[in-house]
Amino acid sequence: MKARVTVTLKNGVLDPQGQAIQGSLKSLGFDDVGLVRQGKVFDIEFTGTDVQQAEANVRAMCDKLLANTVIENYTIEITP
Repeated sequence: MKARVTVTLKNGVLDPQGQAIQGSLKSLGFDDVGLVRQGKVFDIEFTGTDVQQAEANVRAMCDKLLANTVIENYTIEITP
């Protein structure tokens, strides 16, 4: 079983890395690029088969380590 966690900054939180990427894309000729926000993705593999337990574990991982929930949101996708 696998889990994919996508962590992104909450709306209103400044994203200097996203702004730098946006500027670089524009300098490379991608003039139609608007706002760019960067994030991070975690792929986690599990040996068990209990989807509900895996999701609970991933949520705990996000709350304790993978995401700073003060400034970041996260989404979880579980695939058997």
